[in-house]
Amino acid sequence: MTHTAVAYRMEDRLQREFDELVYRYYQQAYNTAYRLTGNAADAEDLVQEAFLRAYRFFDRYDRSMPFMNWFNRILTNLYIDEYRRRGRLRTVSIDETFTSAEDSEEGVALDLPDLAPNPLELALSKEYVEAIHEGLQYLSPEFRAAVVLADMEGYSYEEIAEIMNTSIGTVRSRIHRGRKQLRDQIKKRHPNLFERGDLK
Repeated sequence: MTHTAVAYRMEDRLQREFDELVYRYYQQAYNTAYRLTGNAADAEDLVQEAFLRAYRFFDRYDRSMPFMNWFNRILTNLYIDEYRRRGRLRTVSIDETFTSAEDSEEGVALDLPDLAPNPLELALSKEYVEAIHEGLQYLSPEFRAAVVLADMEGYSYEEIAEIMNTSIGTVRSRIHRGRKQLRDQIKKRHPNLFERGDLK
């Protein structure tokens, strides 16, 4: 077998492996991008760009590391770079909702509960999700990324430090400050959630 044939077979194998990973993790990646950007169009653009960059550097991917840890590092860095380049991201419409859990094996952390809630419970849950999503839009990109990765994606501080390429102390600080800013934004824009005792 010639050197060229071996190279083509290797490239074909990498392409198939990458395609399988995209198929498996696309919805999870989109959900993360949506929480970061705050709207469907920017989330779709961010995911597409992140997968293109991941493919370009796929030969550098360390298979001992979970793919989504490696991929979220690319996604988060692209998001922060784009945010800085544009100055600010567009605000989110509170009419937009997350993809339902039925559309994804991974599910979505902030989906409404599947417990056949009564209309009042449904309205309160929707208001709570919208308040969080709206509040995230006012955080700096570093704080928003840290809060999303910790509280919505479930990553440990160590994993977030690796994804964001920073120290655990910085991650702790960003999460703490981001949560406080998020709480302040929700309290300012949705004081009724605190008055009813939904939030403390």
